[in-house]
Amino acid sequence: MSAAASTTPPDPSAKSYDVIVIGAGAAGENVADRTTQAGLRTVIVEAELVGGECSYWACMPSKALLRSGAALAAARRVGGAAEAVTGDLDIAAVLRRRDSFTSNWSDEGQVRWLEKTGITLVRGHARLTGVREVTVTADDGTTTVLVAAHAVVVSTGSAALLPDIPGLAAVSPWTSREATSAPGIPDSLAIIGGGVVAAEMATAYAGLGAEVTMIVRSDLLGGQEPFAGELVLAALRGAGVTVLTGVSTTEAARTADGDVTLTLSNGSGVTATEVLVATGRVPRSADVGLETVGLTPGDWLEVDDTLLVRGTAPDLTGDWLYAVGDINHRALLTHQGKYQARAAGDVIAARAAGRPVDDAPWGSHVATADHAAVPQVTFTDPEVASVGLTQAAAEKAGFRTRVLDYNLGQVAGASVHADGYTGSARAIVDLDREVLIGVTFVGPDVAELLHAATIAVVGEVPIRRLWHAVPSYPTLSEVWLRLLEEYGRP
Repeated sequence: MSAAASTTPPDPSAKSYDVIVIGAGAAGENVADRTTQAGLRTVIVEAELVGGECSYWACMPSKALLRSGAALAAARRVGGAAEAVTGDLDIAAVLRRRDSFTSNWSDEGQVRWLEKTGITLVRGHARLTGVREVTVTADDGTTTVLVAAHAVVVSTGSAALLPDIPGLAAVSPWTSREATSAPGIPDSLAIIGGGVVAAEMATAYAGLGAEVTMIVRSDLLGGQEPFAGELVLAALRGAGVTVLTGVSTTEAARTADGDVTLTLSNGSGVTATEVLVATGRVPRSADVGLETVGLTPGDWLEVDDTLLVRGTAPDLTGDWLYAVGDINHRALLTHQGKYQARAAGDVIAARAAGRPVDDAPWGSHVATADHAAVPQVTFTDPEVASVGLTQAAAEKAGFRTRVLDYNLGQVAGASVHADGYTGSARAIVDLDREVLIGVTFVGPDVAELLHAATIAVVGEVPIRRLWHAVPSYPTLSEVWLRLLEEYGRP
């Protein structure tokens, strides 16, 4: 089928739209909203819950699980408040609050938003069946053919990676989905992995009273600055979490009483009520019909800065297939997926109207912030908040850098914030341009420092101008002044 032919419905029952979005998670909803606002008739297809992973099994429920423990820990770090806190968490209340964040796994509210916005919803499993053509199979087996005049957007996200460990699949391990939606707290939890999900869930479940053991093949939070993993590791161990580093899981089995036993590479073993696998993500692209347009099922979708899928197959000519969010593997974070969605929606609208993609009053529609200016918060205790490049990544990229470090606990605002505040800050300066290219904060409540750093990095604000952004006293933000002092007077 040629690109030109795709604008004509292949059969009388086909339904025509301007834009088809596959996947109604955060990224899919945002691109559909953007194209609808531009006047393009948009349909979104979802096989599960409208709102996707973030709303029901990731960002929102996980942070709800973490927040109660973080609030209690914060109170215990302040004299006067610490003496007033005499009890432990009310587990049932924590879980009820978590459930409220997910609307008890009902998407009625999200569906009402689609209706209000003017976005058509089709429920079922979507597959590409041609150029600008998508066939949706509903739960009852009926099919609906959709045809797009301008664009199809794949926003199917990612799923937890299940490593090939003998016996692991047979023990029905938890993934992030089960960990964030569990109806109760197990007596003990073994966690395979040392990344963000592993560290956050270790923090949450330890705070909720489970005996937690982490099995980390290399370093904790290995993609961050080394001091971030070191501070979080010390805090987890201080909270009673057993963290085994430099070992891997070689085998898993269920015991007769229902527990999980894990055999480790050093010959030791771990037994727990449940096991959580948090070793990475894989693209949800195995069954969306990529082969019909010359792409490989199961692969991440490579895109350019307009979020257009790259490929050499003839069916990919015509600027019609886009991929936003996790599926393009640029930055597996909800806020970055939404950013990409806004850019893709504006690109689609511009191309549909025959306008250049950079013809916008606020600048270009293309997505560039997900190259080297990605902000991320790990909601452990202490939090890790970072944007841009680490020292190692900057050196690997060939920048001539200077590293500025400061003990966050020495900032006056830290002593007000908590007794015995422990934290650290690092800024990476590109010496050739004298701008920041990376910032990392570790400490209680540092997440709220991050957007200032993001603006400095994305805006490429010269160091000489940052001196005039005066931080208020006494707050944690005074660390900006201390970092500048480390660099030297202008």
